Amino acid sequence: MGLSNPSADKIYRKHFIPLESNPEVFTELIHKLGVSQSLCFQDVLSLDDPELLAFLPRPAFASVLVCATTDAYNKRCEEEEARLGAYEGCGEDDDFVFFKQTINNACGLYGILHAVCNGNTRKSIGDDSVLGHLLKQCLPLKPDERALALEDSNELENVYASVARKGDTTAPESPEDEVDFHYFCFVKSGKNGHLLQMDGERARPIDLGELGAEEDVLSETCLKVIRAMVAESTNGTDLNFALMALVPADHN
Repeated sequence: MGLSNPSADKIYRKHFIPLESNPEVFTELIHKLGVSQSLCFQDVLSLDDPELLAFLPRPAFASVLVCATTDAYNKRCEEEEARLGAYEGCGEDDDFVFFKQTINNACGLYGILHAVCNGNTRKSIGDDSVLGHLLKQCLPLKPDERALALEDSNELENVYASVARKGDTTAPESPEDEVDFHYFCFVKSGKNGHLLQMDGERARPIDLGELGAEEDVLSETCLKVIRAMVAESTNGTDLNFALMALVPADHN
């Protein structure tokens, strides 16, 4: 497929075992980090079938896509970032919370962090939790300092390690083993209602335009973007991708 790993040319101080795209694993991790039990991840079983999409609780607060990246995609990212520049924001008043990825193979973790730290879900993070303490520390910091705060957090690393090898597939033997897939997160800004593509390997979040008041990240506006990314990464022949959504938990 001509896959290209966006982190292949970077040098990292820290490496994690990559997460399996598994809603049970993702849900366990967010709860251990301090997100309310009222939220969970669920598989999105179709990008097109209204009946299958209707099975998911709504609203969908975030969606996390895992798929391969291509050379064409990476080239387009470089051109886009040269035009837009890097994100340099910080503070409570920003439109979003963005984390630069400085831990190798941890794109699933960064997808989770972007999912739960943005929009209304941020209110579901316990103040005295691992993530609550990290957010308090990180929000005032500029991007590079914020990234290092995450990288240096032993609490975050320990919680992550407790779930990293769970799931249905065998995890790589070494955290330094390269993998040919990448996680992307889509969130709705709690400040201006815009759809944002969040990827810690990028220089900044990508603003994909305004969502309507009743639209969430499984609306047609977002699904159209995801379909295009999947079509490019799979060359239209291989269904080697997965999508999960952060949704209200069904306790009935």
